[in-house]
Amino acid sequence: MYGTTAKVLRVNLTTGAMAIETLSEDFYRLYPGGKALAGYILLKELPAHTEPFAPENVLVMANGLLTGAPVSTATRYVVSARSPLTNGYGESEAGGFWGPELKMAGFEAIVFTGRAPQPVYLWVHDGQAEIRPAAHLWGQETAPVQETIRAELGDDKIRVLQIGIAGENLVRYAGITNDLRHFNGRNGMGAVMGSKNLRAVAVRGSQRYQTLAYDSEALMALGRKLAKGVRESPQAWDLQQRGTPGLVEALNTGGILPTRNFRQGTFENVDDVKWEAYEKQLLTARRSCYACAIRCKREVAIDGQVSVYGGPEYETVGAFGPDCGINDLHAIAKANELCNAFMLDSISTGATIAFAMECFEHGLIGLDDTDGIELRFGNAEAMLQMIVRIARRQGFGDLLAEGSRRAAEKIGGEAKFFAMQVKGQELAMHEPRGKYNVGMGYAISEIGADHLVVAHDPTLANPDSLTFKNARSLGIAVAQPPRSLSDEKMNHFYILERWNSLEKAIGYCFFGPAPRSFILPEEVLVSINAATGWDMTMEEALQIGERATNMARIFNLREGFSRKDDTLPERLFQGLENGPLQGNAIPRDEFEHALTVLYGLKGWDPETGQPTQERLEALSLGWAADSIGMR
Repeated sequence: MYGTTAKVLRVNLTTGAMAIETLSEDFYRLYPGGKALAGYILLKELPAHTEPFAPENVLVMANGLLTGAPVSTATRYVVSARSPLTNGYGESEAGGFWGPELKMAGFEAIVFTGRAPQPVYLWVHDGQAEIRPAAHLWGQETAPVQETIRAELGDDKIRVLQIGIAGENLVRYAGITNDLRHFNGRNGMGAVMGSKNLRAVAVRGSQRYQTLAYDSEALMALGRKLAKGVRESPQAWDLQQRGTPGLVEALNTGGILPTRNFRQGTFENVDDVKWEAYEKQLLTARRSCYACAIRCKREVAIDGQVSVYGGPEYETVGAFGPDCGINDLHAIAKANELCNAFMLDSISTGATIAFAMECFEHGLIGLDDTDGIELRFGNAEAMLQMIVRIARRQGFGDLLAEGSRRAAEKIGGEAKFFAMQVKGQELAMHEPRGKYNVGMGYAISEIGADHLVVAHDPTLANPDSLTFKNARSLGIAVAQPPRSLSDEKMNHFYILERWNSLEKAIGYCFFGPAPRSFILPEEVLVSINAATGWDMTMEEALQIGERATNMARIFNLREGFSRKDDTLPERLFQGLENGPLQGNAIPRDEFEHALTVLYGLKGWDPETGQPTQERLEALSLGWAADSIGMR
């Protein structure tokens, strides 16, 4: 086998037993890492209806096939388990350096079962692993924990993946960080780690991907070509220059910047939080993930000191800024620092606080509920205080630590209307009333609201754009308006969902391949085949993505999910309050029709959303039918 170590490390935290499994090539071609491998393991090995915080929950950390290859944006790995936030299939991807280092250490994935009797961390190095005590690390912020682990092991190059205080306290949207700057933020995977008394996974390796590749010269040549191509791609170059915070002004101009808990699409104080202000007030440097030429990460200074936790991404600026009605960039940067120190998902944290702010302003909760904090839109100090309370599960923060859906159920009344979530997970900072495929992605995603299901609508709206032209080899032929739910638009969705799911299986970042960015679809195939020696076609590659999505779908079906869960918050079927798209809403009838059309394209029953036996067999997933009682 080429392009992979083919090794999976299995760790029983209850007993301390460890074993190494070797994958076959036939298996790996169907499930080549990341989302595909994790989905297979969860569906095969996790019993239905296992409680997310039970020792029996299976936690998978899986590299993509190309993770660690000398190609820009091939850095991603996935963490999966049953989600404590949604009670469904849980998944979160991250980049950085930890995934490549795991491959250098000799493993494609680590599968954790059980619960350690006391806090521990795992130390993985060049084909070996050992469980080490971590009681002395429990209760600390993430920066000192990383420093302590590196000092204990005598190597400051060790890559440390870890949870924080939020994960220890089982905050349902606690995340995971590696190197303090890269995050598996969504779906509460950090809380699952916390429930297993697993504080960190430290890795160090000496093997290089080039020694695994079938044709390392071809792979490195492609890497050099793509590194030069960043300057030639407007999307990639913009990410290098401004990072994701550069999105703020453009989205506001288009009327699709989520503001005050998605009531509005424009923020009157946008000049205070847009890129020019960020660059002037916060920026100190630009950073990168492993071997990536885009360098979209930002470093910032807070109160005159460079933060060890990096700078806020767009999602964080949007969640703690306009969505909370806050225009203080320094407070937003501090919120980002707190989330990263405690390891909270900044999207769900900001969105849940925005939800609470709207409840407060409508009188559903008061000062007696909020620990005396004036939790109103625009109150930056209240927002910062609530982050600490959430992470520590103190006072009102204990309720918000459950997520907006559960908090709304407890508060009662019209609070449910203010919870901007799907399947229990809060919406990312992208307004679907201006991008209908994003809305469909929120609705149908197996992990709850997710903005990385498909390329966003404007990418394929202009037939003369570079992004549209680069998507033609995927089978996309006719440009579609952003605010359309036509049958052809659903065909776009079906193709792009398969493509994005493939990226999550092979380890590419959303900011790498076309149509979003600069790596052409045919170059993705070149990288796969150079790495493995395979002769993979585009259709076979797309089937990998579709296979992964269907396994996640079956996981949710066996947990009781159905078509009724593929929906959107009621607010999105009502008009925006301001901006260029004032009054615009997602048309409910058209949405339901489009969902039926999409089910048909995916080979799913229009009433239940269940994949047909025929489609499962076509995807080599006939075995999965037993999970939902189809045979």
